[in-house]
Amino acid sequence: MRLGADSAAHLPLPVAGSAVYTRSIETRPGFAVSLPSPSRARGQPLNAELPLDAELPLNAEVPLNAELPLDAPRLRAGLLRVRRAVDRHAAYLTLLDAVLGDGDHGDNLSTGFRAVEELLAELPDETPPGELLRAVGHRLVATVGGASGPLYGTAFIEAGFRAGETAELGPELIGEMLVAAADGLARRGRCTLGDKTILDTLRPAADAFHDAVASGGSGSDAAAAAISAARAGVLATRPLVARRGLALRLGERSAGHLDPGAVSCLVILVALAGDD
Repeated sequence: MRLGADSAAHLPLPVAGSAVYTRSIETRPGFAVSLPSPSRARGQPLNAELPLDAELPLNAEVPLNAELPLDAPRLRAGLLRVRRAVDRHAAYLTLLDAVLGDGDHGDNLSTGFRAVEELLAELPDETPPGELLRAVGHRLVATVGGASGPLYGTAFIEAGFRAGETAELGPELIGEMLVAAADGLARRGRCTLGDKTILDTLRPAADAFHDAVASGGSGSDAAAAAISAARAGVLATRPLVARRGLALRLGERSAGHLDPGAVSCLVILVALAGDD
């Protein structure tokens, strides 16, 4: 069963609040961004387990375009694929989040990656990949509500810092960038594997890509290993009891549901590694 915009329209979703507060987001040690953030309604009461969106890349083979090195034009194309993929799955991500969180994860990510699309149109074509990723990270911090903005923003920023000014990203460097992204997200979220967060997808994917390259695998091999590990990470969040975020308040009742951040991370990784 696919939960798309039509089916989601018939299900009750939380309504965003109107109050605004100011938050300070430390994206890396010694560097913080202050910005307004809308308050959100608390999560919906737990309901029956939601079926998987049939279009989510959890079991089906996905075409990967892992030809490396990766340059700025191909990175831009990947980020635009992410925007489309997030929009496609936004309703489902929001339904997942209605069980464990604020019920706005998909909507927030759609807002953020549409802002990223606008950013890409503003930046010069010659912007190197590292600078591009850092700019994307800052835009996500500024536009994505809830915890996912600073978490995903930090991941992109840290990957961009590791890329430096390199014009073409090879497999070894990409592996290091993914590890840096996972490290940054873990530090920002103060989370570890098994906490039922985005990291449960990103860390296994980063380690699998890095290890595949270190073992002599090609970029395609590393990408396939990363996506396989990411899928396993998503599914592993179902029985976990949340130890971070709003889901923490549910205690043992958070078990039995996929973490929405872990699912959105898989969507993003597959879009980045995929093809048009």
